Amino acid sequence: MKTLAVYNVKGGVGKTAAAINLASLAAASGLPTILWDLDPQGGASWYLHADRAKSPAKSPDKAIWRGDKPLGPRILETPQANLHLIPADLDSRHLDTWLRKSEDDPQALKRLAQPLSEQYALLVLDCPPSLSYLADNIFAAADRVLVPVVPTHLSLRALMTLIDYFKSHDLPRSRLQPFWSMADRRRLLHRMLIEQPPKPMRDVCRAVIPYAAAVERMGEHRAPVESFDPTSAAAEAYRALWQELAPVLKQP
Repeated sequence: MKTLAVYNVKGGVGKTAAAINLASLAAASGLPTILWDLDPQGGASWYLHADRAKSPAKSPDKAIWRGDKPLGPRILETPQANLHLIPADLDSRHLDTWLRKSEDDPQALKRLAQPLSEQYALLVLDCPPSLSYLADNIFAAADRVLVPVVPTHLSLRALMTLIDYFKSHDLPRSRLQPFWSMADRRRLLHRMLIEQPPKPMRDVCRAVIPYAAAVERMGEHRAPVESFDPTSAAAEAYRALWQELAPVLKQP
């Protein structure tokens, strides 16, 4: 099983939308996929109708993260075939505390997710926007950390913070993969940064996710863009982004 984390230390950059759309495209491509919503806001869980599903287990608790209870009973089906969900709610805000108190080891999340490999080929992590002990666990578990970056200087600064963090903690820079998100080519700054990427974006994905009404309408449909507006520029951009990532995430 490969693990894709969609992460940014900054919020409001299109992280959850990317996680939902990429997980959906992965599932549609034939990969048994599970999305784990680690964000206490529970946006990905809401998009995938976790509130309408019958869950046999309580939301995240300390016993699960200590390994005293199995993770499996919390897995939910979604409206899309081949795509399952581990939902989040406000209890998820305690994850960092639970991890610190349970064991001083950034491999806890990776060990907890390992049994999922018996059923799934891809795990997508929708991550909260913070540099925390949970983030250390995410970085240790992920084969690829996908970083949405809005073409603005403040968003680039957030990326630099993450790059510096990786360097100071001896994490491989190659594991980070930035991409332009919420891009509006009508804005001069956006066009300039996209056309001439600064050094931190030297390995930026070719696909550019636009600032588009179709992405906003995900809330209306509670579904990935591909399911309700497949001809939109946003749907085409997410498909292109998945095609760039697929060769790495489909490797045995």
